[in-house]
Amino acid sequence: MTRVKRGVSANKKRSKVLKQTKGFRWGRKSKERAAKEALLHAWSHAYRGRKQRKRDQRQLWEVKINAASRSAGLSYSKLIAALKKNEIALNRKVLAELAEKEPDVFRKIVERVK
Repeated sequence: MTRVKRGVSANKKRSKVLKQTKGFRWGRKSKERAAKEALLHAWSHAYRGRKQRKRDQRQLWEVKINAASRSAGLSYSKLIAALKKNEIALNRKVLAELAEKEPDVFRKIVERVK
């Protein structure tokens, strides 16, 4: 069997890992072993963070809707229940945008479900 020199592929592999750790602090951006370890942790945090971001966004929408609906004289829970009862299919993201950018339209929706 012929001998395989792995210099090129090993360097490619190393540089790929180090390219992904660009911006990390201390030896984690330049030392291969530390960089690999840092990436393992970073990817697990990124995976968890994608789920967390969805939770945070929904929480923010609920706060915005609650603030706007209370100024229109209705609590958040009563507004959502009334929307479902009247079969108005607006999700929280859209409601939050309306509450923030189009308060008149939001107020009309609240009046409609009251």
